Order: sequence, then structure tokens, then C-alpha cells
Amino acid sequence: MLIRFSIENFLSFKTRQKFSMLAGRSGRDKSFHVLKKEKRNDVNLLKTGVIFGANASGKSNLIKAIDFGRRLVLSGTQTEKPIQFQNFRLHEECVKLPSRIEYEIKHKGKSYAYGFSFNNKKIIEEWLYEFDKVKETLIFERANTTNFDLSPLLNKNENENEKQFLNFISKGTPDNQLFLTEIRQRKVKDNVSEISDILNVIDWFQNALTVFYPKSKVEGVEFELKENTELSTIFQEFLKYFDTGINGISLEEIDFDKVKIPSHIKEEIKSSLLSEKTEKTNAWVENPMQNVRYIFTKENKEDIIVRKLMTKHTIHGEKSSTSYFDINEESDGTQRIMDFIPILIDLFKGDNVFIIDEMERSLHPNLIYDLIDLFLDKSEGVNSQLILASHESSLLTQNLLRKDEIWFVVKDKIGASSIYSLEDYDIRFDKKIQKDYLQGRFKAIPRLGNRHKLSILNM
Repeated sequence: MLIRFSIENFLSFKTRQKFSMLAGRSGRDKSFHVLKKEKRNDVNLLKTGVIFGANASGKSNLIKAIDFGRRLVLSGTQTEKPIQFQNFRLHEECVKLPSRIEYEIKHKGKSYAYGFSFNNKKIIEEWLYEFDKVKETLIFERANTTNFDLSPLLNKNENENEKQFLNFISKGTPDNQLFLTEIRQRKVKDNVSEISDILNVIDWFQNALTVFYPKSKVEGVEFELKENTELSTIFQEFLKYFDTGINGISLEEIDFDKVKIPSHIKEEIKSSLLSEKTEKTNAWVENPMQNVRYIFTKENKEDIIVRKLMTKHTIHGEKSSTSYFDINEESDGTQRIMDFIPILIDLFKGDNVFIIDEMERSLHPNLIYDLIDLFLDKSEGVNSQLILASHESSLLTQNLLRKDEIWFVVKDKIGASSIYSLEDYDIRFDKKIQKDYLQGRFKAIPRLGNRHKLSILNM
């Protein structure tokens, strides 16, 4: 679960800004929107957050910042290569100042604060704390790039060899690499017994946090459908619920020669799967130009079976029959719904944080509203979160969301983004807020210029 996220000197964010999923005092009539604290010194967290703002206000930059930290932890930076990011460019002092990112998260029953400051050349500071309402406990700290305080970790490990190994890893961490990344890539868990807190945080980035962009696709659905027959039924139920006209989905076998990807890629996949040196039995590949995805499966030492995901439609007549459609034959909206169904399934499983940019793309406003309402209504006791950035003003209603679930991003005169919550405003719980938003009360709408000054109109 995400508790808070803060960002400073990154993309359009100049000064430190904070986005919070802590439950406030508002919305007591929607207590089912809140994940109640498990311990006395714990915190109540929201299951949903929706971020509004004009084009270029910084909504997407906030999501990019969250994703940047995730990718830096999981993938790291190549040796002697710069850290690829952009700080705030519209004020000269920011070029010289470090950037800063911090996550406060809850995972596996513990709350952590993990963050780092950095520039293009190096990680300057890095820290990890466990905390609750009354205290915080240092797990490790890094200062001036190379000075590590690992004393809490070393004190937990009585084995001298393990202590030496931890010190060795810290000293060998490149200047442009996070210590968490080094722990993960060097598989320290196989050599040190007491680093469970670090592994918990890495696991959150790897298995709990997912960032979904407008053109993102959920990978691996075909593999799950192949292994889990119940998933097809769940898919079918959702497709019917969202009134797509689709009766179901199916992995249909197709001829290897008819796979519409470059022939050399097909042969490479076939050679790889049939190689005696690999234990892989499946491969997944996409033709993005046609929005077609294929799953290659090794059946025996000589044969490869190719399947692709297709939708089922009923042909009406004297005798009803089934017709199979390629995914790219469905409408953009239906394809988008099919992207979101695996997300909904994972949300209801629990222990997932999905952050989605421009969820409304190709979707009817009523459908977006219902997606959010469905999650909130049917996820009581499920510790998952759905965080969206959206232009869709019809979501701005207290019939759907609490005040503390609604956030705005705006830019000031120099182009710096700031974040604030609707809870900062004194608004009655029954107040209709969509009209106020569109009239500019919350500032997060485009500031249009004077159309009479457009030169093309005066030619």
C-alpha cells in the first residue's frame, strides 16, 4: 500500500510536493473506502485516489516520478552511465540542486519510508526507515554517496561472514546505483539472513506496484488463461457486465506460418524454445501495429504450438453459432476494457497498487465511473489501491469519492507544479463540486488566452 509519495526538483516539480493516501477526517459516510488500521499505532489508508488537472499541469509527471523510482530500484543504472532523468528546468538554481524522491509504504504488515536524493551523476543520499505513529527505526542510511550506516543491519546479523559480506556490498555499490538495487542484483538474500525489511521494500516495488500508461498492455494474460480455466469465466463475466457484446474469450491455435511477425523473430523463438539448453516452455510476443499477441508453447522436442487470444461473438440465425474475432477487430473502448479486466482481477486479489494515467482514454464516462464504483463497492477488506490521473470531470462528485480522495495538480507562473487535496477546501459533504471545478475554483483547469490576439485571426 502507498501511504505517501513526495517529489522535489523532478520534471515540472520544483519545490517538495506530497501526494497522500492517508484517510482524512472527511467522508465518514464512506467508511468502506478506507482500509482500517491493523494495529494501534498504525494508520488508516484510502483505497482510491483521483488526480485532476489541466493538460501539462503535471499529473502525468507525478506518475512518471513514481514509476522512475520503481524502475531505478528494479533495473538500476549501467556502470559509468548517467542517471537518466530531467530535473526542473525553468529555474537556474535547480540545475545545481539534487532531486529527491521518497515513498512511504505499507507492506507485509510493516510501514517503511524509503527515499533517495540524486543528480545525473550519482546517488547522493539513500535511506530506509521502519515507522509507525510514535517512532521510526533506522534500517540503513547512505550519505555523501559512499558513507553507509549499516549498523542496524549488522547488529541483527551475528554471523561475521554475513557482516563482512554486507560491508563488501555497500563498498562495491556504484555511485550511480541504489543500494537496494545492488542488494537485489547481487542476490544478497542468498548470503545474508537478516535483511527481511529490505527484501520487503524490494518486493513492494516488484510485485505490488504497477504503473499503467495510456498505451500499456497487461502482459502474461495469455499464459494465465492457458493455465487457469477459471480465468476465462471471470473474463466472460466482466465482458458481459460492461456490455461489450462479447460472449467470451479463447486462446485459438493458429498455423505457425500465419503468425504475423517478422520471420526471423519467429525462427528465433522456435529455436530458443526447442533448444536443449533452455527450460522455457512458453514465449510471448506482440505485433503492436496490429494489436495482436501470440503465445508460443513447446509441445515436445520438435513441435511448437502457436495460439492467439480471440473474442467470441454469437452469429444469430436459425441456428446460433460462434464467430471468433481478432482483438484488433474490437472497438478501441472494448480493447481498453479488456486491458482493465486483469487489473480489476488483481485488485480484488489484494496486495496491489495500480497507478493509471489517462484511464478515460477511449472509455465512456459512465464506464469509468462504474469501474471505480465497482472496485470501491466490492473490495471491502481488500488491501489494494487504485490511483488515477484523469481529465474526466464527471468523476468529481462526492457521490462517488470522498474529499480526501480528490487531488488537483496546477502550475504556477514559472511552470512549477504543485499538488493539493480537495480536503484543503471547506466544502460541505453534499456540495456539487463538478461545476465549481469547471469554473476554476480549484484552479486545475486550462488558463486560455485571448482569442482576439491570435494573429491568424487578424490576417
